[in-house]
Amino acid sequence: MKLKSLVPQSGFLLALRFLALVLWSFPGARTLDNGLAMTPTMGWLHWERFMCNTDCQGEPDSCVSEKLFMQMAELMESDGWKDVGYEYLCIDDCWMAPKRDSKGRLQADPKRFPSGIRGLADYVHSKGLKLGIYADVGNKTCAGFPGSFGHYDIDAKTFADWGVDLLKFDGCYCDSVEHLEKGYKHMSLALNRTGRSIVYSCEWPLYMWPFRKPNYTEIRQYCNHWRNFEDVYDSWQSVKSILAWTSSNQKRIVDVAGPGGWNDPDMLVIGNFGLSWDQQVTQMALWAIMAAPLLMSNDLRHISPQAKALLQNKDVIAINQDPLGKQGYRLRKEDNIEVWERPLSDLAWAVAMVNLQEIGGPRFHTISIASLGQGLACIPDCVITQLLPEKRELGFYQWTSDLKTKINPTGTVLLQLAAT
Repeated sequence: MKLKSLVPQSGFLLALRFLALVLWSFPGARTLDNGLAMTPTMGWLHWERFMCNTDCQGEPDSCVSEKLFMQMAELMESDGWKDVGYEYLCIDDCWMAPKRDSKGRLQADPKRFPSGIRGLADYVHSKGLKLGIYADVGNKTCAGFPGSFGHYDIDAKTFADWGVDLLKFDGCYCDSVEHLEKGYKHMSLALNRTGRSIVYSCEWPLYMWPFRKPNYTEIRQYCNHWRNFEDVYDSWQSVKSILAWTSSNQKRIVDVAGPGGWNDPDMLVIGNFGLSWDQQVTQMALWAIMAAPLLMSNDLRHISPQAKALLQNKDVIAINQDPLGKQGYRLRKEDNIEVWERPLSDLAWAVAMVNLQEIGGPRFHTISIASLGQGLACIPDCVITQLLPEKRELGFYQWTSDLKTKINPTGTVLLQLAAT
């Protein structure tokens, strides 16, 4: 009798899983029509680590210059970064000369970029990489260099002529919300009109929040990814505040993300100075759960083997780049333990358990398998693999099982649940 009753139940559960696949595969909001960023952008961006250091005489190894970017390009090719998906080498603020040229075009600082951006782009492309650049929707960049207001079309054409592959478009020194919105839209259309494939990274919602709630459906139609919150710093408090903002606003931002358009929680600071090992694991795990662009800001010339292995972890990158393209979310928080989850292709799920307690030692946390993946992650059973902080096969679990994990303070355990 038991065997007979299990057959229809199993069929019903499998039907539920198939229905979940159909629902999760349903397309979201309309996206920017440039065919780019179908998975989150991966690469390297100079800002958090090197900021606006223009003193190449006093600090030649850490100033914003073509030398720095050429060295990073060499390492991205030779040290395995390109091979695991880190493709874009991105210049942030402070690359420009103080004034436009006689024809109204932006120009690179001639001393720090003697080959010009075209020459740097050629070098980056020769390494099998792509070049990103920075500009601003307002009258000046955040560091005071020429802004693009009133020059959107000529700047888009200039970037295309130089062979640029990504534009990070900041929002400083814009005199009104109307100019901000129109400027972001104008530059998006101008980039598309060039005929060159240029990923468009916006900070539109970040600058909108102080005035009114952003229209994310509209933003997604113009941008490939968009910043929502303040700049990341090399500190646990900064990473923690980004996660807190994301979870408190997830009802507004999660569903709009997907292939072609992503929420951007800012750079990975793994391999720098401010995060402990467990906190670096947490950033990598949660950026994968959030389907975030993986843009490192560190010094690839001086990075520990441990940090390099974490950033190049192919299992975690596969979660970040999962083709289903659904952003994860915080499922629950109780007693300083957060559980985040993300639906993946082939009916798999990623689950992250974060210990936010900053006193004491490791904590044990038990979770019901039936509570994960909206109740569908493990029907009727699944195989669970721990990916971080180290990879371990946890084995076969049934829907009615419990899972007990040990999580270090400020650390994360990242799991993958795969259908059997």
